[in-house]
Amino acid sequence: MSVDRRDFAKSLGGVVGAALGGISRPAVASAQAAAGAGAARTAGRLAPAKVTRIRLFYPQNYDRNGPQAFPQSNMVVLVDTDAGITGVGQGGSPDTVRNVARSVIGRNAFDTEMIWQAAFMDGFYSPGKERLHALGAIDLALWDIKAKALGTPLHQLFGGKAREHIELYATSGLPQGLVPPAEAAALTLKERAARTMAAGYRVFRVDSDILPNPGDTAGARRGNAQGATFDSRSHIRLIAEAAAQMREGVGPDGNWMIDLHQKFDFHEAVEVCRLLEPHRPFIVEDPLREEQFRTQLPTLRLMTSVPLAPGEEWGTRADFSPLVEHRDIDFARVSLPNVGGITEMLKIMAVCDTHRVGIVPHFTGPIATAGHMQTMMAFPGQVLMEYNLGERPVPYLPEFLECRNGKVWPNDRPGLGVTVDERQLAFVEAITEGAPGATQRRLDGSLTHW
Repeated sequence: MSVDRRDFAKSLGGVVGAALGGISRPAVASAQAAAGAGAARTAGRLAPAKVTRIRLFYPQNYDRNGPQAFPQSNMVVLVDTDAGITGVGQGGSPDTVRNVARSVIGRNAFDTEMIWQAAFMDGFYSPGKERLHALGAIDLALWDIKAKALGTPLHQLFGGKAREHIELYATSGLPQGLVPPAEAAALTLKERAARTMAAGYRVFRVDSDILPNPGDTAGARRGNAQGATFDSRSHIRLIAEAAAQMREGVGPDGNWMIDLHQKFDFHEAVEVCRLLEPHRPFIVEDPLREEQFRTQLPTLRLMTSVPLAPGEEWGTRADFSPLVEHRDIDFARVSLPNVGGITEMLKIMAVCDTHRVGIVPHFTGPIATAGHMQTMMAFPGQVLMEYNLGERPVPYLPEFLECRNGKVWPNDRPGLGVTVDERQLAFVEAITEGAPGATQRRLDGSLTHW
């Protein structure tokens, strides 16, 4: 039932006034004011919204054995409550969401921190990246429920807007749909970079397979991308040549970036980064293997001036907080739902803001992308977002993000700001039963491992 706070307070104040008819007017006024204030506080509280069901859906053409199954899952997760509010999330797989759901069913959806902690510790082991992805999907939906109950966009719960829009780049460099495919295929690297800048995008992006124009693919990669042979030594030279062409394309004040995709060992990464310095990349992403980030990135940081942006495969802040605290990186490539959802992302934002490290979220499913918009709108540091949907509609999201001029703009819709058309999705299963976990409580009420 919807309660208008003002009407409720007025009606309650009137009742009190009638009951106190024989008392002096100042006393009546005081009693009415106190009753009205108390009624407003009561009406303003969020009544508990118990999670009753978690439903899973596949988008159209979902390949459960393909790369989209993980780590870039776009499985839709809907969390239903007894308050009639449904939250929208995205990520995970049926088995991992089912595993996490047992810690969520039956709980108050507004207790996002307590649910997160319980779900993280209820299992025999703390979540690996796969289960963390599922926890993130559910956490997105829980925050969506909270903001919908309050009737406000999510970013308002995080401190409000710290910017008016979010700047973007496309994985493909030249954003899809910007020019006809035949024309795009004929463009040189310099021309693609220039077109991207002209469309309003902040950065033109390439990956480690980039070739200068004209370029010889035999000098770098033999065969198709999957299972190809990569000549890292030869390609260092080609990357440097391509960098010069991109800088010319974006102009002296434009920006370009490269994702090295962890293809190079330390000595090669040093050489690549130093060769790129004169061409001033916006960021160099994942220059080393993830296994060596915490040991080798601090040394690489001392040997090159290019901005370093590792981390698209990271999970919680424990994976990388020392690198942020020591300023060994310039941007963290943390993403939703990979880090465990908004609950964990807010803590990552605080760590990065403390040490003035920017955030560049990796591309993700469209609902989780809305989560990127809501969280990054409230982050006061530097932000750049990988985004591949352009201005094209998402079939199962009749309300989605507003993208124009290479930027995403916020909206006033409550929650994540998206709506889901279930008719456009394939139902997978519904989870309705929770189960007690192994997590224990300390005397002060905080949760702890079993």
